[in-house]
This record gives sequence, C-alpha cells and structure tokens, in this order.
Amino acid sequence: MTLPDRYFDDVYAANDDPWNFQGSPYEAAKYARTLAALPQERYGRALEVGCSIGVLTGLLARRVDALTAVDVSEAALQRARARNHGAQNVTFERRRLPQDVPAGPFDLVMLSEVLYYLSPTDLEAALDVIVARTAPGGTVLLVHWTPHVHDYPQTGDAVHEAALARAGRGELTHLHGERHGDDREGYRLDVFERPA
Repeated sequence: MTLPDRYFDDVYAANDDPWNFQGSPYEAAKYARTLAALPQERYGRALEVGCSIGVLTGLLARRVDALTAVDVSEAALQRARARNHGAQNVTFERRRLPQDVPAGPFDLVMLSEVLYYLSPTDLEAALDVIVARTAPGGTVLLVHWTPHVHDYPQTGDAVHEAALARAGRGELTHLHGERHGDDREGYRLDVFERPA
C-alpha cells in the first residue's frame, strides 16, 4: 500500500528536517553526485517530485530555467519555500503521485528518495505519467536509498528495476547507472532519456 499523507504529516510534525538533509555529509555527497550525473549542464523546464524541505531544490534551481517542486506535505513545502525564498524560477505545489502530476512536457524530471513510498501498482502508474510528461530527449533521474526500510512499501532497488524495465520496452533509454555505499548506508542512481 502507498504510504498515506498522514505518514509524512507525522514525520514533519516530529522533526523539521527528519532525514537530516541539511547537515548530513552523506546527503551532501549524494546531492553532488546527483547533479554531476545530469547529462546536460542546463535544462529549460524541470520537475522535482518529493522536494521535502527544499535542499536539493535550491541546488537544482541553479541548473534550470523553471523548476516545479512538488511534495505531499504542506509542512515540508512551507520549509522549502522559506529555504528558497529568493529563487524566482521555482514554483512549489502540493501534489501526489501518481494521480496529480503537473502538465508537461519537462526537460528534466528528478525523482530523489520518493518512489519507494508507492505501492507496486502506484509505482507503475507513476512511471507511466512521468514518461508521458517528459519531453522527447528529456532526462529522467532516479536516486534512492537502497537498504531496506521496514515501513516503506518497496526498496530503492525495486523502484530502479521497474524503471529499467521501461528501458527494456523502449519507453526510456538508460544512459548511466551507479551505486554508492553499502547495505547499511547506500544509494542507487540511474539516468534515463526519453527517446526523441
């Protein structure tokens, strides 16, 4: 079952930065690696799904002309808006995958630490809509924690394998993949392109 909105409401009520996005050396290294893996230096229109408190958002905003950052948690969005107050090219919206994705096309779709909250059925529906909203030639980047988390519906590996299956069917082209860390603290990163 996809995690309900109240799960995230509770998480953000308990802690302003529940995953230590601001201060963790692990997160800082992952963000640097994520941005380095982007195949283009600059993008026109981008979508960040699951922006949380907006740490990656601020970094990504420097590489795009217009960024739509979405999250299911209003508390997280409030913190993200405050953190990125001066960024004129960023719009924040409360939305939920897979039912409520902004209209594309997007030149870049960033899916960082978000898809394993979805059930397998919702993940497939989300990938359908993400592919449909990505411009031909556009980039789709997935980066997810790989160790098992007991209350998440899926693992990061399961999510990435589902995206790789899209490449096998010709819906996406797999450009690059890498792993970092280990089974206690690690992540997987895969970069795709929608065929032109």
